[in-house]
Amino acid sequence: MARFLLVHGSCHGAWCWDDTITALESRGHAATAIDLPGHGNDPTPPGESTLRACGEAVLAELREPAIVVGHSWGGFPVTQAAEIAPDKIQQLVYLCAYVPRSGHSLATMRELSDEQPLLPAIRRTEDGLSFTFDPDMVPDLFYHDCPPEAVARAMPRLRPQPIAPQRTPLDVTERSADLPRSYIRCTEDRAIPPAFQAEMAAGFAPEARFDLAASHSPFLSRPDELAALLDHVAAQSEAPAGRG
Repeated sequence: MARFLLVHGSCHGAWCWDDTITALESRGHAATAIDLPGHGNDPTPPGESTLRACGEAVLAELREPAIVVGHSWGGFPVTQAAEIAPDKIQQLVYLCAYVPRSGHSLATMRELSDEQPLLPAIRRTEDGLSFTFDPDMVPDLFYHDCPPEAVARAMPRLRPQPIAPQRTPLDVTERSADLPRSYIRCTEDRAIPPAFQAEMAAGFAPEARFDLAASHSPFLSRPDELAALLDHVAAQSEAPAGRG
């Protein structure tokens, strides 16, 4: 049995992992998910959300070392957590996620991609502290292969994304980079280009890089397939091959 902690991406919350948690539990694993500060049911005001606090929220949920999965922007909080306390993390898994490069924020990482599919959909809130995505564009960007009922459940639960954590550069050291790491690329992703995902994962060991024929939201569209891949990652977790 492995222990998983699942960390959501922009505007989402712990709720998006419900089906994946069920699928992982059916395979004998323990899995939990968290709301990052200012997301889901967490009451932190957008102006008080920081990247450091997001990393600390990940660590606060870890009673013992676990495989920590970060989706999309969640790649930054899980890496921040590893930089603070690598001994609490068994392995990092980046699910169609940003893999931080030292000195970069998520905002500057996004600019490294040749394609910018998210940019036309971003809408800043009036206070300038958060952003949302144009609701008319969300289904095609995030959920194009998801069951209609899953999209109907997800859309009302999206919350504004605090901007400050995504504009904070992260210094990446061996504390996180030397941990076992895996990358799951979603080959039908319309939010983070698959080619850019492959570029970010290029330094990972070949056996630690996986492809999933899914959109940006495999936890809704392919939860069983995603759980099967994570089960495979768990089986590899004792070997050093996942280091990258």
